[in-house]
Amino acid sequence: MLMNRRQFLGMSGATALVAVCSPQALTAQTLTHGAQQNVSATLKAMQQLAQQRNRLLGYPINMTTPPEEFFAWRNELAAAGFNQFSFNNVGNPYDHSHIPFNCHPFEKELINRFGAVYGFAPDDIWGFLTNSGTDSNMHGLYMGRTILKNRTGVMPKIYFTREAHYSIQILRDLLHLDWVVVATRPDGGMDADDLERQLNANPNHPALVVATIGTTFKGAIDPVDAIQAKLKGRTAYLHLDAALFGGYLPHTALAGDLLHSIVDPISKAKLQRYDSIAVSCHKFFGFPSPAGLFITTRTNFESFRAQFSQIHDPEYIKQVPGTITCSRDAVKPAEFYFFSSESAFARQAADAKAMLDNTGYLLKEMNNHYSYLQPVRANDRSNTVYFITPSKTVVDHYSLATMQIDIEGEWTPCAHAVVMPHAKKEILDQFLTDLRKT
Repeated sequence: MLMNRRQFLGMSGATALVAVCSPQALTAQTLTHGAQQNVSATLKAMQQLAQQRNRLLGYPINMTTPPEEFFAWRNELAAAGFNQFSFNNVGNPYDHSHIPFNCHPFEKELINRFGAVYGFAPDDIWGFLTNSGTDSNMHGLYMGRTILKNRTGVMPKIYFTREAHYSIQILRDLLHLDWVVVATRPDGGMDADDLERQLNANPNHPALVVATIGTTFKGAIDPVDAIQAKLKGRTAYLHLDAALFGGYLPHTALAGDLLHSIVDPISKAKLQRYDSIAVSCHKFFGFPSPAGLFITTRTNFESFRAQFSQIHDPEYIKQVPGTITCSRDAVKPAEFYFFSSESAFARQAADAKAMLDNTGYLLKEMNNHYSYLQPVRANDRSNTVYFITPSKTVVDHYSLATMQIDIEGEWTPCAHAVVMPHAKKEILDQFLTDLRKT
């Protein structure tokens, strides 16, 4: 029997806690009628949201439902016993695990497959599936900081622009790194010449550089090769935050932008363009929950792990994992494995083409009919168009992201539309029509 409020308040703190949390008390608790109604109302609201998802234009989330084969894959995993009890991907997927209840084979294989997409050498690759794009960035920055500090004995400074994703500022603070602000070009991409000036102004510190491949608001691209040229002869680590663009660019004629290494046309030597890359799974791919890819070289990982093992050597799991997170989600890697097949890559190529074609269409129509909104597409790789903020009705209806940006020396309220696979031409046409009404 549940006690009333007067009886509860008459007890001491400890007695009250025991009374409320006792097995008898917990089993006696049921949802009130009001609570049940709230649950029903919430579910009904979620159903309504599902009907509105295609008009989400302000954020880089693919709202397309995965194909039926994905859900069949989920059922196949369940039929094999996966996710029927606690699975845990603790540890390094490339090492033997003493704890067998994991999906390391799937995780390792999907990293190898995506690593090949990004041009990593098959015998020099390491990575894992993270909880999110931010988690992937955190591992990249932590690895870079550790390697550079070990090489020089000096804490590196981190270089990125104000156009980078806000998670980089959070991680900079978390890792206690001094930030050097690098200027941007007019399109929003990093100014490599200013990077060189900043590097010269900080000669006694190694450089941890974050290049953004698709900046958050403008969709600009930091020039990887120009950055790498400025880092030549310096102790540096270059991490790519390719959260959105990293998903679709490899399936286009522009795939070379993200290749990990290239052959120098003069010396014929193989040149490494960056050290690690982070890509979000829930953005372009449309994976139903936040997750991320983190990929680096096996060489970098071993250099990092040598130092990591001095901080964290969990003898009882019989390996040094080299991941910040200890227990790791085993469900996401097993499910995301579906997105690494040849047929999945073919679907991604079709989605990538449609996205970029539709972005070009949106820009053209906005220039033809709404040039006063000053629409801009930073480059032909971008699926983002930004423009002067339209009416609040349009902003709210399409969940447009808004912020103040500098246009010709004047801070101007702007919005952007991110053309994801769910934003078909008919959605864009409706958006264009609604712009006319305001």
